[in-house]
Amino acid sequence: MKAKKILILGAAGRDFHNFNVVFRGNAEYNVVGFTATQIPGIADRRYPAELAGSLYPAGIPIFEEKDLERLIDQHEVDAVVFSYSDISHANLMHLASRVVTTGADFWLLSSERTQLKASVPVVSICAVRTGCGKSPLGRLVTSELKREGWKPVVVRHPMPYGDLAAQAVQRFAVVDDLDKHQCTIEEREEYEPHLREGTIVYAGVDYGRILRQAEKEADIVIWDGGNNDTPFYASDLEIVVVDPHRPGHELAYYPGEVNLRRADVVVINKVDTAAPQDVETVRKNVRACNPKAAVVEMACRVAVSAPELIKGRRVLVVEDGPTLTHGEMPYGAGVVAARQCGAAELVDPRPFAVGSIRGTYERYGHLTSLLPAMGYSAMQCHELEETINRVPCDLVLVATPIDLGHLIKLNKPSLRVTYEVEDLTHPGMAEILVRFTKERAGVGV
Repeated sequence: MKAKKILILGAAGRDFHNFNVVFRGNAEYNVVGFTATQIPGIADRRYPAELAGSLYPAGIPIFEEKDLERLIDQHEVDAVVFSYSDISHANLMHLASRVVTTGADFWLLSSERTQLKASVPVVSICAVRTGCGKSPLGRLVTSELKREGWKPVVVRHPMPYGDLAAQAVQRFAVVDDLDKHQCTIEEREEYEPHLREGTIVYAGVDYGRILRQAEKEADIVIWDGGNNDTPFYASDLEIVVVDPHRPGHELAYYPGEVNLRRADVVVINKVDTAAPQDVETVRKNVRACNPKAAVVEMACRVAVSAPELIKGRRVLVVEDGPTLTHGEMPYGAGVVAARQCGAAELVDPRPFAVGSIRGTYERYGHLTSLLPAMGYSAMQCHELEETINRVPCDLVLVATPIDLGHLIKLNKPSLRVTYEVEDLTHPGMAEILVRFTKERAGVGV
């Protein structure tokens, strides 16, 4: 039988995992290429032969998604497999329509088909949108599980933006490992907070190999999700975060709605800063969509070490990049802190943006008086630094999970914003994890 020709739509993460689990080594399929979107600099590379397997001795090319129709025609593609996250249902179906119009099939792979089974328990932390607050919740869950006697490691959703073969399996035990692996700002933002709390982090490209290695030093794995993607590992407890600052999004984005419908625990985060009517909208949607899930409400407490330095000042707010871009949030914790602390002005950085940072503003028109911390490459980090240093302001308010001042040189004073989650309901997350541990007594502890 002639192998089906497959094109995988991706963004350097889920696409590679789907290939590794479903298509690698499977002679029924011939993957003619990946496409890339969301992440700059990913296209025009190849998925290396070392990872692609014996059926692909030359590796697999990575193309631009914008060329979708031409690629389907040129390679006589039979089916297109959608394999990335945080896309609206409308835009997902626009893509499907483009594909189906060509005569090719459009596939969505189920969670069960793409999840790997661990030999130890797995707790997954995912979300319905980028920027819901997975990261502080992940640290809280890790801390509580340690308190209950578990020895966890965190396995982070992939962000392989460099040498894919070299990044197949990455283990981070100390902050210096971030330099050794030449991590981008986006990677550092996700890994460094765990490392500073003494938790080992794994990431990379081949999540089967990653799992086998992580199981050797942990009695429980914490899956730390990216964007609103579903877990790569079959989970014993699925925790999903929703955001009342974007009410209705929990039912309008893929695969976030899948996460919501699968969740064992739904965390309604940021209820301390969201409008009460928006919190209630989210509550109703959660109850209607997944009435069996336990629902926990949390505050996301924003703090700065010296709030008096903000009052009356002209402030440049630097926010987490993905939250603002494909997460579509118009602001983040930095803007909240600036307003709470009485900043005189949020300086608009757009006139001073350079290079790809200027391009980010052109692509995401909802961003105005704040700066997304984009840093997918050394060049983009340099452009971020130059943009910040060109902005006329009194103070840079850094609301990224890491201190940018350690990575780039700022020519003006800066102040960090931190944010941590806090249980507002009882039983809350701590009690849920105590019960989880008791139910598995003797399994991992």
